[in-house]
Amino acid sequence: MEAETDKKSTPTSPTSIQKQDLDKDAEELKYTVYDFIRTIKDPEKPSTLEELNVVYEEGVFIKGTTPGNTSIVRVEFNPTVPHCSLATLIGLCIRIKLERSIPYKLKFDIYIKKGAHATEEEINKQINDKERIAAAMENPKLKEMVESCIKEED
Repeated sequence: MEAETDKKSTPTSPTSIQKQDLDKDAEELKYTVYDFIRTIKDPEKPSTLEELNVVYEEGVFIKGTTPGNTSIVRVEFNPTVPHCSLATLIGLCIRIKLERSIPYKLKFDIYIKKGAHATEEEINKQINDKERIAAAMENPKLKEMVESCIKEED
């Protein structure tokens, strides 16, 4: 009986268990998202976005959920130069790759790293606007470029 009273137990509340599960799920989701975007090809170079440090693990954030309980995933990317003319295309590739690759509903916020591009605000608006994304993907040339960048190597 004495052995039982000497044991120190720390009670674990159901809410702390849920919080641990959510943290674990968020961490898992972060790495899943990163695994999908790291292999995207740069539109101009024969390298991936990961190899060029355009995308990086620290640039993927799980930001909680919407009122409808949809997880919000923020992806920050860093174009190679402040006047990168293909930054919008890169953002579009990231969005399309994630929307096609992840089988459950998530809200994606894709952003250029603060201070990394001369027109980041304008580009951020474009790559987070559903109508502009849909219109871009109706353009055959643009669609072909996106498909080329996001296709998986055999």
